[in-house]
Amino acid sequence: METPDHILIVDDDAEIRKLLGDYLQKNGLKTTAVADGRAMWQALEAGRVDLIVLDLMLPGDDGLTLCRNLRARSEIPVLMLTARGDETDRIVGLEMGADDYLPKPFSPRELLARIKVILRRSRSLPDNLRPEDARLLRFSDWLLDTAHRHLVSAAGVVTPLSGSEYRLLRIFLSHPNRVLNRDQLVDLTQGREADPLDRSIDVQVSRLRHRLGDDPRDPRLIKTVRGEGYVLSVPVTGEG
Repeated sequence: METPDHILIVDDDAEIRKLLGDYLQKNGLKTTAVADGRAMWQALEAGRVDLIVLDLMLPGDDGLTLCRNLRARSEIPVLMLTARGDETDRIVGLEMGADDYLPKPFSPRELLARIKVILRRSRSLPDNLRPEDARLLRFSDWLLDTAHRHLVSAAGVVTPLSGSEYRLLRIFLSHPNRVLNRDQLVDLTQGREADPLDRSIDVQVSRLRHRLGDDPRDPRLIKTVRGEGYVLSVPVTGEG
């Protein structure tokens, strides 16, 4: 029998914890619900967790701090819950490494749909990306190890990538020298249609540029094509 995915809910509202826990369990998921960051770390040490639903506003360390610290040691997907209309918090959450965000109030049904999408894309590249046979992909001064999902610099320094960073980079490496617009990138990375006001891809491109040491004012790797999107402007070769 297949083991159900384990969802860790971190929210200081007891009613929300019970509502989400009951709903997700009725839909075939295993859940653990805790009220703060300290309990979150304890739950992570106790056993496997497949995804974390993390509220932004928490006692003690807030969701942004917890997400940043989590990303330093793990690639567990994070769905962040944010206050409706607060775009700044959502953008910062993505910068800290969250895989997606959901503004409050929300329906449990939408939360479940988002969880399924995140879990699906965290385990495989999007279906419409051509798989690469090569384990190592070289571009400019960088090497991407697709088996371990990390970057290696020309000096041999290893840089780990979050799940969202890895997916976005793989998309660019699979389409070198081709302009990809925001709608395409959202569809390929997140499996959903883009919201006209959604800036998540711009945030993720900015994070990826930072990982690659690409000057945002004059990038040489991932260039902005005004009015169109982004393009990886260097050749890609496969090794291994």
